Amino acid sequence: MTKTILLIEDNPQNRYLAQFLLEHRGHKVLQAETGPEGLKLAAIARPDLILLDIQLPGMDGHAVARALKSDPQLKLIPIVAVTSYAMVGDREKCLAAGAEGYIEKPIDPESFGDEVERFLPAALGGIAP
Repeated sequence: MTKTILLIEDNPQNRYLAQFLLEHRGHKVLQAETGPEGLKLAAIARPDLILLDIQLPGMDGHAVARALKSDPQLKLIPIVAVTSYAMVGDREKCLAAGAEGYIEKPIDPESFGDEVERFLPAALGGIAP
């Protein structure tokens, strides 16, 4: 079943690769380049899942995740941080900000689709966490 995934990522190459891999699996991918643009698009589109870069210009991914989780209309949408931040404590910071998952960059094209699909609502028992 097709799911709608919102990708909030400022790097065009990363957006292209993620979109290609996810559309190949039958998903619809919406894109936003900035945190505020992502918040606006999430409110309009109500995606099934949000993939969120942490290092964004202007408003970092932690702030975006907190804003999404504080919105009653959006708080149940799972968020997966997709980030090059891979130092000790970075995963915990992402989860504390509201992300349900964490994928390190560079993404592995062989496993990315499976990693993402683990966080789709159907994979979580039909409901978002």
